[in-house]
Amino acid sequence: MAEDFTCAEAPEPVFSLAYGSRYAEGSNSSTLDAEADAEVDEALDPIDDFLRDLTADANRVFLPDSDRQAVADCVVKRIAVWAREDAMGDLRSTTSNLTIGSRLAAFGLAALQVAPFTTLYRDLDDIRGWLRTRQRAQMAFWEEEAGDGAAQGNLRAWSALAAAAIGELADDRIIQGWSAWSAVYVMCKAAPDGSLPQEMGRGRFALHYQLHSIAPLVVTVARLKRQGFDLTGECDGALKRIVGFAVSDLDTGEKTRAITGEVQTFFDGTDEIEGFNLAWIEAYLTLYDDPALDRLAEPWRPLSHSKLGGDQTAIWGPLR
Repeated sequence: MAEDFTCAEAPEPVFSLAYGSRYAEGSNSSTLDAEADAEVDEALDPIDDFLRDLTADANRVFLPDSDRQAVADCVVKRIAVWAREDAMGDLRSTTSNLTIGSRLAAFGLAALQVAPFTTLYRDLDDIRGWLRTRQRAQMAFWEEEAGDGAAQGNLRAWSALAAAAIGELADDRIIQGWSAWSAVYVMCKAAPDGSLPQEMGRGRFALHYQLHSIAPLVVTVARLKRQGFDLTGECDGALKRIVGFAVSDLDTGEKTRAITGEVQTFFDGTDEIEGFNLAWIEAYLTLYDDPALDRLAEPWRPLSHSKLGGDQTAIWGPLR
């Protein structure tokens, strides 16, 4: 018997965003400014709260007793409210343009999960049009306005993931191609040991941000491979090196410390590894057979990350 499912109303769309960096000026994104950090959270929380709820609903299509049509129509109806208001269409700061990619990725991935089951075709077309417009604005920003440093790091990788999802949803090969180009651009900046120079500049946050880059890179490469873009061999298998560096340093952080000169947040008592940090492993295992990574993931399953589409074990497990 299908589960009972109640569809919540969509929250008020967020149209304008204007905030600065979370980090102290001149710190190269290595020192958090507590006041600025709170300001960014206040601006983004309404979007992120909606995305967590939306993704949790979208993941219901994987449940064996789910009424998939009801779930899909609910998710599509809720996203369409934001689409018709051109949510996030007024980005008034460089930082808001830099950080919106992961949110666009989450919207695109949620829509992809439910698209095969919805009956609300007009609403789905509105969503496709909105996300295509927002992603093309992102593409222009990254090519024309973003600084060279940011263009080599995790924020570009998240925009690449958004492009992979939105390009697939909208059947837009230009957006898909830009996703592939952007992922390759970031991956090919990796050092021979697999460390990402842009993230190694983050001081005690470096390993955290290496993992934060890996998440969208892996899922982008996995999604694009299924769309006909195989990036696994780019730059002599850069993705494997990038992943290998981070995974080999999860126990001590000493490799990253040797590069940065600082004890990493995972080892100084201020942070700890959580399941969402490793959620990308499920997609990675569709690209490479890696028993050690499979064992690393097992205690954390089901692995989930809302900006990667939620339940990664449900999404990628059947595709291995």
